[in-house]
Amino acid sequence: MPRLRFVHTADLHLDSPFVGIRAVAPDNVASALQDATFRAYENIIDLCIDERVNALLVAGDVYDSADRSLRAQLKFVEGLKRLDEADIRSFVCHGNHDPLDGWEARLEYPHSCTRFGREAESVPVFEDDPRRGVVNGISYATGEVSDNLAQRLGKGDHETFSIGLLHANVGDDATHGNYAPCSLEDLERSEMDYWALGHVHTRRVLSERSPAVVYPGNPQGRHPNEPGARGVYLVEVDDDGDVHLDFRAVDTVRWERTVMDISRVDGEQELIDGVHQRIEEVLNGAAGMSVVLRVALLGRGGLHGSLRQPGLLEHVMEVVNDEWARRTQFAWCERIEDETSAPFNREERMAGSDFLAEVLKTADRAKEDADLPARLQDGLSDLYQHRLYRRHLSDHVPTGDDLSTIIDEAEAILVNLLGEGEES
Repeated sequence: MPRLRFVHTADLHLDSPFVGIRAVAPDNVASALQDATFRAYENIIDLCIDERVNALLVAGDVYDSADRSLRAQLKFVEGLKRLDEADIRSFVCHGNHDPLDGWEARLEYPHSCTRFGREAESVPVFEDDPRRGVVNGISYATGEVSDNLAQRLGKGDHETFSIGLLHANVGDDATHGNYAPCSLEDLERSEMDYWALGHVHTRRVLSERSPAVVYPGNPQGRHPNEPGARGVYLVEVDDDGDVHLDFRAVDTVRWERTVMDISRVDGEQELIDGVHQRIEEVLNGAAGMSVVLRVALLGRGGLHGSLRQPGLLEHVMEVVNDEWARRTQFAWCERIEDETSAPFNREERMAGSDFLAEVLKTADRAKEDADLPARLQDGLSDLYQHRLYRRHLSDHVPTGDDLSTIIDEAEAILVNLLGEGEES
């Protein structure tokens, strides 16, 4: 029997409005989006019950705004009551989207639910066995919190599996608001065993042990910048106190982006057929989920001029959406992005004597230069080791073929900037 099993979630954003999407989407798509955050939450509750966990931990931003809707509050409490009936504890802290000073309906929360307040508190997971596990939590009193709340939670207890429940920006993540900022070193010095974090919507494990520091991401993507599977972590702590993480997807609608190269596409019918094919591929890889997607058209080709015709891409979207958007497992193409360029004869341009010809020749010489990898890596080191980006890039330092690809991409950018092939 494991020492402790719990589900860690965060950033539910219940009743997220999906502004700008529901107004233009078909009724079935709009309805699915309107209910998506609620259905993801129901899936979390089902997972807790099916897996017979001891507790659910919610690391802030239960709601989408401080003026939380009554519907969202009712749904949230309803789920906690289902957990209570299954003898599963729940622990909730509040973040910048659902601070304690926001409007709140007078609803009855179950006794088994602990909602942390503006002061740090430690609560045992098991009332009859307080040494088995404890949750240390604190909530945002208001939506703007610049204090290091992690330091307020104090130290973990060596005799107890100690969990820190917090909505915070760890490591000054520039892609999210810098609320309750702290460093990974702050968390490592805390002597907690597990940090159940919220605020960052992308799934991240900042540390696997001593302590485990985990962002589960949000359980339901809400826009194109939140693509792919979304879910929670099912966490099991063994008798030795070792943490085992198991990601479980709970989303119901996925956001995806797919690309299509038009360099060999001959005419509008082939374009439409190609978009249909990409949509089918995305759906086949979505594990039964419905999909809202963007299609990016890339490359150089004769179709580039046609894509500039007013309304053409909108008509392509209408055609493909008539096919895919009405299905039970739907795919709705919400945008087609034209990132194409006019045709370009590289060999012919290299034979010239202008600046562009020299650019192309320099690119070829660079790829044949045996000393290039070392020089490029040195030049890129400032970026890849930058304090804001090294967490994301340190495992992706380019070598070999990757460097050749970078040269090709740099060449393409230069060709486009020089206006090569564009109509006058």
